[in-house]
Amino acid sequence: MRVEITAAPVPETGVLVVPVGREGALSTAAAALDARSGGLLRRALAATGGPPKHGELVELLLPAGLPQERILLLALGKPEGTRLLDLEEAGGALAQRLAALRSARAHLASPAGLDLPEPPARVALALATGCRLRAWRFTKYQHERPDEPKGRIEELVLHLEEEAAEAARAALPGEAARVAGVLEARELVSEPANVLDPPTFAQACRRLERLGVEVEILDKDRLEALGMRALLAVAQGSAKPPFVVVMRWRGAAREKPLALVGKGVCFDTGGISIKPAQGMEEMKFDMAGAAAVVGTLHALAARKARADVVGVVGLVENMPSGTAQRPGDIVRAMSGKTIEVINTDAEGRLVLADVCWYTQDRFAPEAMIDLATLTGACIVALGHERAGLFASDERLAGRLLAAGEATGELLWRLPLGKAYEQHIKSEVADFKNVGRAREAGATAGAVFIQQFTNGVPWAHLDIAGTAWTSRDLPLCAKGATGFGVRLLDRLVAEHHEEPGPVG
Repeated sequence: MRVEITAAPVPETGVLVVPVGREGALSTAAAALDARSGGLLRRALAATGGPPKHGELVELLLPAGLPQERILLLALGKPEGTRLLDLEEAGGALAQRLAALRSARAHLASPAGLDLPEPPARVALALATGCRLRAWRFTKYQHERPDEPKGRIEELVLHLEEEAAEAARAALPGEAARVAGVLEARELVSEPANVLDPPTFAQACRRLERLGVEVEILDKDRLEALGMRALLAVAQGSAKPPFVVVMRWRGAAREKPLALVGKGVCFDTGGISIKPAQGMEEMKFDMAGAAAVVGTLHALAARKARADVVGVVGLVENMPSGTAQRPGDIVRAMSGKTIEVINTDAEGRLVLADVCWYTQDRFAPEAMIDLATLTGACIVALGHERAGLFASDERLAGRLLAAGEATGELLWRLPLGKAYEQHIKSEVADFKNVGRAREAGATAGAVFIQQFTNGVPWAHLDIAGTAWTSRDLPLCAKGATGFGVRLLDRLVAEHHEEPGPVG
């Protein structure tokens, strides 16, 4: 979806979206239209049976006294306070209505004159961002269906006063970069596993080179030379070779980079410990952690973030075959520690064991954050509303929680600790790859990964419940969410970026 910014007056044809405030308050643009139509807008708002709530739309079709074919009054403002995230979600509601109306193009009148905590430029851009995020759908493999009742908004024109238009134009590239990063992650997660296998995913990462990201692909021979036997053990049942991809954005000269690590299991059958058939098709999104890392690097590079960030993803398939690893096998990780494989379906932590160790060993990062669709136990604990956060560092945990609240990519902190390390103690190796039956399964996975972080300030985000949605969300239709991109971009912007103009 394209966003255009102009200081020109609103057009007299097409679909016009006009912001209004709480309790029916009119923006400057709404008041002018109301006067021109003899009070039509106020009458329409009064006829709804009460002031419209934030994000609700009141439609005027062929409004008397006005030239536009259709006017949508978009209510903005919450009694308890209106955040930028609330405005984005209102933009998401607008995208849904425009899709239902099959409107490919719409014009948004200025929100100037409304009692909102943000200036008109930021309000308009937040609405446009929400509209873009909610309008996205994965239709690559669908032919057009004549009976499909919904369309898609393709262009939103923001009509602002000259000063506000100038401010919006300056901020638009940064906003567009963040959205592009989310959509990149969603596209990757949505691809079927027969299309996006480890070799294809590795090559897809090279698209970041166009934005100035350094991309290095480590093939199977290199992984064997490095001693990544835990990762290789997961991959050995598949005909598709594994890869580790290193991506670095050097937007600033820092002594130590921030490191982002992603689990990239392009398809997870469970291996020899095979999953039930029902729902296994969803295991194409077991690489959502890696996709979030790629999307974040895309966003940072596209907005020229003044930060030094490295992203490392481990790409494998977990397949059953005559060469697959077995329950009871013992593998030696890159760190030298040995792992007893109790369940081959607990494979993501084996991948991350080697990738996290490699990342801290090579880059000595300021902090390291891994993202993984790791455990069903996290979904049992938190549902699909929040991702699990595990952290060895209090400051890092607090920053991630705050970034999640600001972006709507919510986290909930779960425990680590010495007592939980007993859950992964093996009788025949240094560790085993599962905990105690149904006890603290998400924590068992996290505390396992922690053993391979070597004391670096570290956080683990278990995004099993948030990487994919089976129902429509305010900023996302059913399917891949791109969870983690906006969260991490916000973290970088607030805590890992050099001072300078806002991007």
